[in-house]
Order: sequence, then structure tokens, then C-alpha cells
Amino acid sequence: MMRIKALPDVPRWAVLAAHAVPLVTLPSGLWRLALVVGLPVTQDAELGAMSVGLSAYVVSLSVVSELLAFLTLGLVREWGEVFPRWMPFLGGRRVNPAAATGAALAGAAGLCAIAGWGAYASYADLGPGIPATAAQDALLIACYAPLLAWPVLLTAVAVAYRGRRRDGGRRRGGGGQYGAGRPAASSWV
Repeated sequence: MMRIKALPDVPRWAVLAAHAVPLVTLPSGLWRLALVVGLPVTQDAELGAMSVGLSAYVVSLSVVSELLAFLTLGLVREWGEVFPRWMPFLGGRRVNPAAATGAALAGAAGLCAIAGWGAYASYADLGPGIPATAAQDALLIACYAPLLAWPVLLTAVAVAYRGRRRDGGRRRGGGGQYGAGRPAASSWV
């Protein structure tokens, strides 16, 4: 069985939730990349190929969303408690739990706002819409629906992180290896 890397005092459900976040963002990113390369995910054949600028925007949106999703792993791994040595100015310093939790919860709130706006814009028929067949609409929904889990998973993992770090890295009833000092550099892989 494959072992998922995480700190020893992180609940198993939080580890699984953190690792699920990059997976729920993947289908929408792949849909956008398919759009850029010209696969028939919409009926925009009359528009022709996307401009270079629009293509770069769509690809960068996919890359940035996936990178932001990967940051959730920091809430269950060593680099969420101590910045890696290779980071300029911050390397080797402890991560402020309130700042990490605040950033995660602000991100979750932003994701909820984006989802809310998207639902409203769709309901109010704002924007040009995406001309598509029923199958293309089903593919779009199948690729974007998993994104609704992102803020829920992120909030749950952030709350677990805050609860764990509030104790200084120590579980009740026992001492924590990561609360007293810095994790070994070899564990950052």
C-alpha cells in the first residue's frame, strides 16, 4: 500500500483531505488545457484558434490554481510548520500558525465567493455563455463540479491545522516531535 507523507500527529482524515485538494482541481485544469489545444470541448469553431495572450492566460490559470491547491499539503507536512531552508529570508523559521490558518481560510472564503458569483452569473445569464452540445455541457459540469469540494476540504484541513498547532505541536497526553524543534531536512522530500 502506498504511504502518504504527513506529520505523525495529523489525523488521517486531514491527510486524505489535503491530498484530495490537488485532485479536485485537476479536471477543470485539464478541461482548460483541452480548450487551449483545440479539442472539441465547446462549439467555438467559428472563432478559430485562441489568441496567444488568451491561451497564456488560460494555461496560467490552470497552473496557478493547481499550485494554490498544492499549498494545502503544507497544512499536513513539515513545510507547514518550518519554512524549508532554500526559501530566501524565511528558510528555517517557524511558520506562524495564525497566518497560515488565516491565509487558508481567506482562500476558502475567496473560493466560495467565486463559486457564488459563478452560480449567480449563470442564473442571471450574464456573459456570452459557452456554446456547447449537451455532451460538451455534461463534460464541463463533470470537470468543474469537483471544484465545489475545494473550499470545504481546505476549511476542514485548516481548522485541523489550527487545532493541532494551538497546542504548540504537542498532542494532549504526549509530546510532539515537531513542536520542540525543527524537523530533519531529509523529511522535506
